[in-house]
Amino acid sequence: MAFLVAGTLQVASQIADARESLGRKGKYSMRGPRVALTLSSPEVSASIVAVLEGVFRTLGFESCQRREASVQGFLGELAAFREQLDALGGPVGCALVALVAPSGQLKQPQQLVRELSRCGALWGRPKVFLLLSSAPGAAPEPGAFLTGLSELCGRFPHWSLLQLLTEVFCRTAEESEATYCPVLRSSLRGALCLGDAEPWGPEPEPSPTARYDLSGTRAALLLSVIHGRPGARHDVEALGTLCQALSFKTTLRTDPTAQAFQEELAQFRECLDAHRAPVSCALVALMAHGGPQGQLLGADGREVRPEALVQELSRCRALCGCPKIFLLQACRGGHRDAGVGPAGLPWFRRWLRASPTTPSHADVLQIYADAQGSSPFPTAGSSDQADILTVYAAAEGCVAYRDETGSDFIQTLVEVFRADPGREVLELLTEVNRRVCQLEVLGPDCPERRKACLEIRSSLRRRLCLQA
Repeated sequence: MAFLVAGTLQVASQIADARESLGRKGKYSMRGPRVALTLSSPEVSASIVAVLEGVFRTLGFESCQRREASVQGFLGELAAFREQLDALGGPVGCALVALVAPSGQLKQPQQLVRELSRCGALWGRPKVFLLLSSAPGAAPEPGAFLTGLSELCGRFPHWSLLQLLTEVFCRTAEESEATYCPVLRSSLRGALCLGDAEPWGPEPEPSPTARYDLSGTRAALLLSVIHGRPGARHDVEALGTLCQALSFKTTLRTDPTAQAFQEELAQFRECLDAHRAPVSCALVALMAHGGPQGQLLGADGREVRPEALVQELSRCRALCGCPKIFLLQACRGGHRDAGVGPAGLPWFRRWLRASPTTPSHADVLQIYADAQGSSPFPTAGSSDQADILTVYAAAEGCVAYRDETGSDFIQTLVEVFRADPGREVLELLTEVNRRVCQLEVLGPDCPERRKACLEIRSSLRRRLCLQA
């Protein structure tokens, strides 16, 4: 009996600690040590590593390690780092890993991300990856991204990391003469403030010029396969109502074929280019079944790549420098995530009234940038990929859940955006992800409870607020 009581209290303590990791007001509390690791290939200049170490110190990281290795050795070094953290015997507040290598050599960074996500000491805690490319033979001095990040971290310690990165992205694009823009991928469930300042204090308001001007026309295109997707009509109705409330002129097309997906995007782009008044924002929702490699399936069962649809709208002249939002409600594979966390008996869950698990893909922020401003990182964006916000209903390779009442993603998004439409969009989407991550799904073809997690990709260069 004493063993069972002790086990119950241990699980309760772990769950309480995971809850506290998000702190008050949806912010990570950062309790526990902050650890940083720089993995760099031998070709990387010492000046770049020095700037990184300065950024780490500014952000309050007590432990900053550096290991030099070939790119092929990064995985082994990261596994050793994970084992080191687990050996600490307690939770870690935050981990920041900088991966610096010549352009094109970091071809499968997700393996590295998954390795650190297995760390028990980081369960429910933020894991930040800074993936920096360096061009062989380029000047050894850091470029606009690193210098801007170093400066802003010191000037605005109250700002969340996503807010800081948006400002850095803006400066990077300006200094590179709009030829390159970094990209971030986030599954964070709360605001992440890394500065030494008290994270619960008020955040300083950014200057008005740091926001997108949304005074022009707003246009939305909703493409949804209804047939064979129970609840899809509820998503269309809810999203249509939200778009109307946010002053978007909305076009709806249901049951498009794969070819029609492409044709509708092309026609949407042409209409915006022909619009006489200025256009300030576009929103495209793509809702369909998904293929095993993240494809969208049209009503005819044929495939279309969502990247091709994003690229189509990127060519829109009327939207140059304006935000382009893509919402993708579709499966990205067949994996069903059981989540990670302390193992407990089913009755523990009912007694504690909380799920003891979080999605295994949650709490990760990846930043893809160029260390020297000379050539874009392979998965970062060129200038025509700037100002794009893409939100996936599921992590890469995972199932997106939906039932007769609609999808978890769309229904939660509409609820959050309607409650506080004037809030910055990245902050709203982080809250959407937090709520989706709390849900447990018990589907008709899945007897065990499963978790879901959003993926937010952004190359936005200003704060985006859909309502003044």
